[in-house]
Amino acid sequence: MPVQYYVASSIDGFIADSDNKIDWLLQFGMEPYQEHYDAFIKDVGAVVMGAKTYEFLLDAGEEAWDFEVPAWVVTNRELPAIGGQDIRFASGDVGQIVQDAREAAGDRNVWIVGGGSIAAQAADLELIDEFLVTVMPIFLGSGAPLLPISKATRPLAVLRSTPFESGAIELVYSYHAAG
Repeated sequence: MPVQYYVASSIDGFIADSDNKIDWLLQFGMEPYQEHYDAFIKDVGAVVMGAKTYEFLLDAGEEAWDFEVPAWVVTNRELPAIGGQDIRFASGDVGQIVQDAREAAGDRNVWIVGGGSIAAQAADLELIDEFLVTVMPIFLGSGAPLLPISKATRPLAVLRSTPFESGAIELVYSYHAAG
């Protein structure tokens, strides 16, 4: 099953503003995208995220944690766990962490959540099978980049695009379809 980077981005390619906030995204609400998200999340069997994304969820409160699957948090620091959740703190080789998540996911997908840094490391290793990017109708000018990779990727093929009434467009790309 695929490893997926599922994320929202501004038109100019940022996933958080220069203060590392996503208020710009939250103003659009979840309702127009809920059905799409629900279809995506039902196929997820494990998640991998960086410490910043995890801390963002911690700051939002335990009710913000809506993952019912094993989660790997890539960090070199000690972070508090969320009670009753299968959270595995890991450091080191992102390739091995993604492989561990893949094994735990079984016949379901692995979601690289949030932060571009972990996704970029996985992309540099060509471990991401699908990039699902919802481009929101806003420019930020600066902030956290969508995918701060160290080198250009191979060409990707578009699998589908889905426009939303809000002006957002979900773009889904894959290496595999590009050949």
